[in-house]
Amino acid sequence: MTDCASFTPLSHEGILAVRGPDAKTFLQGQITCHLGYVSDERSSLGARCTPKGRMLSSFRVLLENDGYLLAMNQDILVAQMAELQKFAVFSKTKLTDDSALWSRFGLYQGDAALTALGIELPTETNSTVHHNNMIAVRASSDLAELWVHADEGPCLRKRLLGHLSEAPLNTWLLAQIRSGIGHVTMPTREQFIPQMLNLPALDAVSFKKGCYTGQEIVARMQYLGKLKRHMYRFQLATENIPAAGTALLSPVHSSSVGEVVSAARSEYGIELLATALDDAVGDGRIYLDGDEKNLLEQLELPYALDTDREILR
Repeated sequence: MTDCASFTPLSHEGILAVRGPDAKTFLQGQITCHLGYVSDERSSLGARCTPKGRMLSSFRVLLENDGYLLAMNQDILVAQMAELQKFAVFSKTKLTDDSALWSRFGLYQGDAALTALGIELPTETNSTVHHNNMIAVRASSDLAELWVHADEGPCLRKRLLGHLSEAPLNTWLLAQIRSGIGHVTMPTREQFIPQMLNLPALDAVSFKKGCYTGQEIVARMQYLGKLKRHMYRFQLATENIPAAGTALLSPVHSSSVGEVVSAARSEYGIELLATALDDAVGDGRIYLDGDEKNLLEQLELPYALDTDREILR
């Protein structure tokens, strides 16, 4: 279902803007990624956690003029903005919901279309290019995001249609799953620490930047802990897409061994990202709650989990 080059409007996500003289200092103390690496040429995935290290949101952050834009699932934006506002009042920082000000498109194998638009986007993940009021971001080897002001969105969509087919949201979500990129949504808020979603492997957590909310727990897990739960990719021969937060079960344990992070239809049936206990994955008899006859089949992720490399950032 992701064989052809395509684009998808990313209407399921919203944009939280953080601007002002103290925007960088404020955000640096709130999120897991290092804003020192975020520039006009580079974006980053990141997360915001509770003091106990549990993720309240996940996002992609871009530098834009006098502040930062955070793209996250629309269903958590209002709550995340309200929580951040409690701390922003103590600094020269302004938070706004800028979702209506931007049109965003997800491109699958869309480099030729980007070139036609005059954009030469580097192959390195998180590379960012600003060109003619457009912002292009390399999300993975096959995926790119294209941002433009909302009033230019319809024109850009027509230009993209000259080079790519328009695909439903499922196509983009499936490609993200195959890239191993998971997201926090409302059903999974406060369920995961960043390592459970493999965020260090995606350069979305810095262990060198200093303090941020939840940093002590996240760092302790990385340096001293023995995390027994990670995010895995699975497939299942079914037509029913499980909701985020659906429990995973296994004979290895008497209770849930994990939760669905995201899922999408594929040519096989369903592909999904889910957190799961490592020993249950090793046993191989994991199934979705309410569907014990269909076992999940583990698939490869496109990256390796390497603690030594991850702590260098």
